[in-house]
Amino acid sequence: MARYRGPKSKIARKFGEPIFGPDKVFEHKNYPPGMHGLSAKRRKKSEYGEQLKEKQKAKYTYGVLERQFRGLFKKASASKGVTGEVLLQLLESRLDNVVFRMGIAKSRGAARQFVTHKHITVNGKVVNIPSYSVKPGDIIAVREKSKSLEEITTSLQSHRSNQYEWLEWNGEQMAGKFLNRPEREEIPENIKEQLIVELYSK
Repeated sequence: MARYRGPKSKIARKFGEPIFGPDKVFEHKNYPPGMHGLSAKRRKKSEYGEQLKEKQKAKYTYGVLERQFRGLFKKASASKGVTGEVLLQLLESRLDNVVFRMGIAKSRGAARQFVTHKHITVNGKVVNIPSYSVKPGDIIAVREKSKSLEEITTSLQSHRSNQYEWLEWNGEQMAGKFLNRPEREEIPENIKEQLIVELYSK
């Protein structure tokens, strides 16, 4: 399935924040790309433009394509609770995102790669589908054969363990538990989910 593999700094500048993580280029050029970048920053967007921007930001942040995103929105709409919050909870429950949050990978892109290359197990079984929906109580771990991978050990060493209340991590076993879906205030992403709901509700 095709994914965005272009310049990430350009996308970060478009949204006005480093959505892919620390970005030196963004720090020096914190304005939209293009010859009219600085003036574009001052222009006021329409209501539709703001809604579309939030949807695009969420898609790029979590690495989800339009078809997947729309499917998650439909699932969120049919679920109990506030649709926007449930949507973010579903995105946070994706296996690639959980692998990233646990510190096994330095980015969601790297986490997606680890999953597809069969380095990750869920409840003892290898799962190679990044969009796999993790459920409360599931144990996510690094496959035994993959525990010595430099990319994984380096990422874990630089990660502050147990920094998210909905996740539990055991460094010795290189395994963690998905305790529950996070509350909205626990999710650190700067996404105005209500604008996404308004966009799809039209």
